[in-house]
Amino acid sequence: MASACQLEWVPDSLYNTAVSAIVASYTRHRREIKSLPENVHYTTKEDCVSWVWSSLNWKHLPKFLEHLLHHCFQALMDHGVKVSDILADAFANQSASVDQNNLEKSINLGLALGGFLSDAGWFFASEKVYRRCLELLHVQNANCKYREADVTCKSAYQRLNTLKSQNLAVNTASLDTECCALLFAESQYDEAITYCSKAVHELSPTLPSKTIVDVLRQCSKACVVKREFKKAEVLIKHAVHFARESFGVHHPKYSDALLDYGFYLLNVDAITSAVQVYQMALDIRVSVFGGNNLYVAIAHEDLAYASYVQEYSSGRFRDARDHAEKAIEILGHILPDDHLLLSSSKRVKALILEEIAIDSHNKETEEQLLHEAQDLHLQSLALAKKAFGENNVQTAKHYGNLGRLYQSMHRYQEAEEMHLKAIEIKERLLGTDDYEVALSVGHLASLYNYDMAKTVSNHALADYYANILHQWNEIRDMNNAVEVKPLEFNMEQTLEDIKLVLEKFDYRNALNYLFETR
Repeated sequence: MASACQLEWVPDSLYNTAVSAIVASYTRHRREIKSLPENVHYTTKEDCVSWVWSSLNWKHLPKFLEHLLHHCFQALMDHGVKVSDILADAFANQSASVDQNNLEKSINLGLALGGFLSDAGWFFASEKVYRRCLELLHVQNANCKYREADVTCKSAYQRLNTLKSQNLAVNTASLDTECCALLFAESQYDEAITYCSKAVHELSPTLPSKTIVDVLRQCSKACVVKREFKKAEVLIKHAVHFARESFGVHHPKYSDALLDYGFYLLNVDAITSAVQVYQMALDIRVSVFGGNNLYVAIAHEDLAYASYVQEYSSGRFRDARDHAEKAIEILGHILPDDHLLLSSSKRVKALILEEIAIDSHNKETEEQLLHEAQDLHLQSLALAKKAFGENNVQTAKHYGNLGRLYQSMHRYQEAEEMHLKAIEIKERLLGTDDYEVALSVGHLASLYNYDMAKTVSNHALADYYANILHQWNEIRDMNNAVEVKPLEFNMEQTLEDIKLVLEKFDYRNALNYLFETR
């Protein structure tokens, strides 16, 4: 597995070693620690909490110091000191008794603290804080609490409509983006792209840089799943560029944009470039957070899948397997066993194990790996059904994965049953001409052609499905052909007849054309 590189701005190894040693022996040397210089005091438990608390209360925490604190806090948490929970509980206790005169100040503190915790992937603690501020949507989406997020989304729009009824100007770009992310996670892609269109139309120079980046990258993802690659390319490249210009190349927000850029590259078959971009994102997250961090695990998973696709023909899946197992190891350490995020990582590992098994020349090893893959797929399916129910595209995808696995295991009747389930769900939700449906019917066609072509009816059905897939791919290639460009590009670009001038923040006029046909 390719190791994450050390970036120059990260504390050197001696400092990290010293912090870890202090944490490990904190209870024995508590008094001596008090005598340390003030510039390292905040790395101890109480001083960390009080220092961050005062910083969030009185000013914005400097970005370089915020990332250093994330790194040190993760070291503390890895040694059993749950600093994120301590901060969250302290805020909850304080805000419970706040009076009306200090209410606004308390809410602003909660938003700042919740953002600090969320930026490090400490969602459980962040959720505690946001519950006090009624600002839950992003945390709930990221933590896969979709039912709660749906309630929060509706509540937030009700509050915004109340403000609008009082003739108060309200910008909904951030909320529209979070709703888009929620619908995207729930596989409601048409509704998701509607909300991302609204978010783009709400972009303005007064919005925080983080919001602008999130709007652009989330809208790009929505366009990718609808196979609208030209729109997706414009959106994600500008998200990457703006993140780099606004936050620098060592910031977690830049890594967020890179991950979504990798998603775009993977879907336009620029696989090698996707792997490189995913590795860059992982390096940043390891350097910023380190340890058993959720964001690091997600980056490992994305890189695992891209590496799996890249090496599909070569059969060299060692790096892919290492990244997948690292993701599962981290998530298993910090999340409950039934958390939905584990479903995706287990699915990726199962896909990798299946290919390793097929290439194995040892029958016993092959059977062992295939059964391990089956267990992982079944666990992923159970988690998806628990989160989304039977009638969801994500559930259908897991049925399709089982279908392919059963085909490899020569259990053809079960494979056919899984593929038909996947097709039925996708056709009902997405229509008969959707790309996801085409993928599933292609898998069934493969099963019929190569393993079950025993009757005329099966031959005919296989030909029919293969023809649908071929026609769909021809239409897709004709309408969405794109030229994959390097990551670096000029500040000013001309696309169609629109000049995009990023330094003037003229996003509204520059990007509205992307959705003018909707």
